[in-house]
Parts: sequence; C-alpha cells; structure tokens
Amino acid sequence: MAAIFGDHAVLQRGQPIAIWGKAPAGSVVTVQLNGESVLATADGGGKWRARLPAMAAGGPYALSVGANGGTSTVNDIMIGDVFLCGGQSNMELPMAQATNAAMDVAFSASPLIRFVNIPRDSSAVRLDDFKTVPQWQVAGAQTTGQASAVCYHMARALQRRYEVPVGFVNASWGGSTIQSWISGASMRKMAGYAQALDVVDQYAADAAAGMRAEEVRQQAWWETADPQARAQRAWAGKAFDDSAWPVMQPAGRWNESGIGALSTHRGVAWFRTTVELTAQQAAAVTHLLLGQVATADTTWVNGVRVGANTNWWTGREYAVPRGVLTPGRNVVAVRVLGDDQGGGLVSPAGQRALRTADGARIALPLRWKYQVGSQLSATQPPTPWEAPTSLGTLYNGMIAPLQGYAFKLAAWYQGEANAGAAREYRTLLPLLFDDWRQTFAQPDLPFLVAQLTSFGAVSTTPGRSAWAELRQAQSAAVRNDPHAGLAVTFDFGDRSDIHPSQKAIVGQRLARAARAVAYGEKITPGGPEAVSASRSGEDVVIRFANTNGGLRTYSSDTAIGFEVCEQDACRYARATAEGDTVRLPGAATVRASKVRYGWSDAPFINLFSMDDLPASGFELDLN
Repeated sequence: MAAIFGDHAVLQRGQPIAIWGKAPAGSVVTVQLNGESVLATADGGGKWRARLPAMAAGGPYALSVGANGGTSTVNDIMIGDVFLCGGQSNMELPMAQATNAAMDVAFSASPLIRFVNIPRDSSAVRLDDFKTVPQWQVAGAQTTGQASAVCYHMARALQRRYEVPVGFVNASWGGSTIQSWISGASMRKMAGYAQALDVVDQYAADAAAGMRAEEVRQQAWWETADPQARAQRAWAGKAFDDSAWPVMQPAGRWNESGIGALSTHRGVAWFRTTVELTAQQAAAVTHLLLGQVATADTTWVNGVRVGANTNWWTGREYAVPRGVLTPGRNVVAVRVLGDDQGGGLVSPAGQRALRTADGARIALPLRWKYQVGSQLSATQPPTPWEAPTSLGTLYNGMIAPLQGYAFKLAAWYQGEANAGAAREYRTLLPLLFDDWRQTFAQPDLPFLVAQLTSFGAVSTTPGRSAWAELRQAQSAAVRNDPHAGLAVTFDFGDRSDIHPSQKAIVGQRLARAARAVAYGEKITPGGPEAVSASRSGEDVVIRFANTNGGLRTYSSDTAIGFEVCEQDACRYARATAEGDTVRLPGAATVRASKVRYGWSDAPFINLFSMDDLPASGFELDLN
C-alpha cells in the first residue's frame, strides 16, 4: 500500500475510496475493508489502484491488501471526514506552541480525532509516493502537541458538531511561497515562469545540467540589474587576487559592523576566504555551511557555483560537487545582496564550515576579505528548486503523493511570503484551488482560507500596505469562488510576532466557514463584508453583507480605521455604524474616488457583526 495508508488513518466517508500501491507486475491484488472486497491488477511498472464503494462513518476497521500469497494489513482505520491543511508557518505552528497548550493538549484524548504531518520534502520530480512514511496519530496528551494548532482546533470543532470521526493531513512548510505548492504544469499558465520551470525540469533530469542552466539564468539577471556584475564575476574565481581587499570578521549585518563604507550601504558586497585542505579532507567534503546570510547570496567554491538562496532566515547548506575541492589552498567566495537593513554573513562564525561525509566539520576562518559592490535596490530571483521559495517542488514532494485520497475540504493559511506581490496573488490563489481540485479529481472541493493576520508597523497616516493588499487578494479569490470561505483573523494578530499563538479562534472561524461551504448549513460563512460604497448627499454610505443581525463598534460609538481617498491621496474619515451600513459624514467630496478600511499591516479596528465577527478590511471604488 502507498505510504499514506497506515494504522489509525481516516478515510473519507460518502465517497468511493481509492487504495493504491505497488506489487510485482501483473499481480492480482485483493483489497478488503469493512466487509467489502475488490480486485486490481498491477501494471507493467508494478502500480495498482483499487476502488472501494463509498461507506458511512464508522470503524475501527482493518484494511488489508493481498497479492502473490502475501498480505499487508493496517489497523484501527476509521471512516469519517478528512481535511487537508496546507500553507506556511502559521499553519505549521504546533499545538505545543499555541495559547493554552498545556490544558488543550492534556485533555485532547479522543479516538475520533486523528492527524498526520506530512514530512517535509522538496522534490524537483513529481513523486508517486512519500520518501518518508507519514505516521497517523490519534489525538491524546502524548501526540496532540505535534498537530497543527489551526487545523486541530478546526477539526475538533467540526468533530464535536457532526459527531463523526475526523482526520486531518497537515502539509505545510514555514516561509513557503504559494508557487511552491502549485504543480509545474499549472504554473506554466502564469506569464514569466517558463524559463525557471524549464530549469527545474533540467535539474530533475540532471542536477549538474540544472545548476549550469540556473547559473546562466541568474547571471543574465545580474547583468541586467547591476552594471558591474559582468566585471565582478571574476571576483568569484580561485585565481583572483584579493590581496588589496580589506579584512573583517563577519558577525551580523554589515550596517552594524562599524565599517564606514558599509554602515549605510544598500546593495552588493563580496566576501572571500581561503581554507587549506589535505588530499583526504578535500575528497571527504560534501557540503559547505554558511549559516544565515542576509538577504540573498550566490556562492562559489574555487570558482564553481555551488548554490544561491534568497531567504535570510534559511541556513545555507550547499552541496560541493566531487572534485571541486583540491589539496592545498581552496577559495570560498560569496556575493551578498542586502536590503534596507544592510546584509552579510550574519550567523556566528562557528556555523561556517565544510562538512564531510561522516559529519565531521572543518571550520572556515574567522576573518574574511570583503569588497563593497554596487549600490543596488533589487530582489534576487530565487533558485527555482530551492524550498521554501521554489516552483512546484513542495507540490511534487508533499501533495502529489496524496493523489487519489479523498477530502471533505482543504484549509489554506499562507500569504506572508507573498506579501508585496498581491496583484499576482489574485491569480495564484485561484490557480492553487484549481490545481488541487484537479489533482484530487474533486472539482467542487471546498477551500477555506485563513486571511493574513495583523503584523508589523502600525499606521499613523494612511498609506500603502503590502499586507492589506494581500488580504484584499485573498478576499477576492474567495468571493469569486462558490466553493470557498474566508476566516478573517486580524483582530487576534500580534503586531510584534508574525506567528500569533492564539490559534483556537482561527480554527473555530475556519470551522464556521466549513459549516456553510462544506457542510451546507444555512449560515453565513464569516463576518461583515463590504459590498458597495456610494454617495448619499455629502456622505459616503458603505453597505455590508453578512452582518448577522447588524454592525456594532467596540469601545467607541464610532468606527475607526476608515479612509476616503482622492485617487492615491487618502485621509482618515469619521464613521458610524447604522444597521448593515457604515456612514462617513461629509466624505463625498467631488474628487473622492474610493474608500478603505483596515488598510494597514497591523490595523487597529473595532467594527464587528452582532455575533462578534470582525469586518474584513477592504478597498472599494466609490460609486
């Protein structure tokens, strides 16, 4: 059987149940579950797939597969509702780190709630099965702490309401972009990705060829972005004479180094060091470790490009091809592209080393040569097979192997890594919906989206907000999909922590959306949503849907966070809630063109429905 079928698994009720795996070519395979038995035949490659009839909720059962006189059995199988939960770190955050974890985990035991965390795997090749076998677990004091907190709270709320077994599959990766979770075939529908996707395919077929193709792609970008890139490329070489370069001991961002030339530098800086190796050491080294680099780097060993990364929080670990290192002197060169806070090799020096096949480490020198490069405000393209900012590789390794498993719904909590690209996200999120629905052959698979929370700088004047724009993109994708629901979360965010620990509220709001979208209850899926803004004399009147009995404001008789704009010039506006509308007195000036609400990375808001759900932030044209 495929790796996803294990002890304690939950299979989706009310839908035909697909079971698949591998057996000797031509084998007749017998699959048995809950009194039902079906046959399948392994194809020439040994793959087989069987289809059991739909079943009602129940269990526990044994699932057995027999072929060629042998039988494999997994036990304690339940039939119920199965949820697929995906995204980045706020979906990944475990119950052990969530608010009230001690109590929630200690009293979580329930044979009717199960979960499985899909092991992290970024693959350039679409996988038929998981490389590492996922382990289904039953909720309890010793296990629940490992479960996705958001997904657990959603599942617990739905299990209590519908009183059937539930299981959730958590496939998430902190810091991941949405492009990582969409298949390469679907990503090719997007303009601008063909070349990078071609490189991923080359890398999948031949890693060395893929590396060379990526070096060409990256160098073309650099020569467009930086006029000095072509000449400075020589600085990566082993033979380059860096004797005139100054020396420093990297230990943080360069704007904190006290070096005048670097203190206000925004752009490129180069770092070089040498390491002496014996013949035995040179043959044994497999990886170069640099720790964290802010923000993006490209790294060479003896003039051979070994890797690049664009995520400052990711420790650099680059494979060094055999034969690149030699006995005697070896050179490591790193080109760093910083940001507004500077850049550099930011980890402690002890994290920079060469690692051998047996795990031994050869420390790199404490002091490095450096040279200030071009002033440059640009974003280096990510290496397209490197998670978490890859193209399709998390889909390949963590979603594709689930093809055939049936789900009641999918829950998605992601977007932080795509903030700043909201316009593209308006296309990418619906593309993800379509891609997963096609993968699982469930064209109406309900999708629940946890909207970005509140994080970052507060606003004292109206202005642009990358997070507000991303929230608007999420709202638009859900609004335009009849099988999607939205959970607004920014009233329970933490402006100083991108990972707010209050996950119970998020899970409960996703569960409410599920009741409407996936279970068909005649309730609103969420809270107030602005649907129109129009002039009424000298005032602007904004009409809301889903107010669930009317709008109300907390801690004031006015609603805060509203803005009226004349094109891109916005100002705060006084606002009062009246039934299902909000009125902005005197805001309907001749040049007023749009209105906004909660338009900030970390907005302060106080407009809620009568049943305590926050109004979603928005930007609306004024009619």
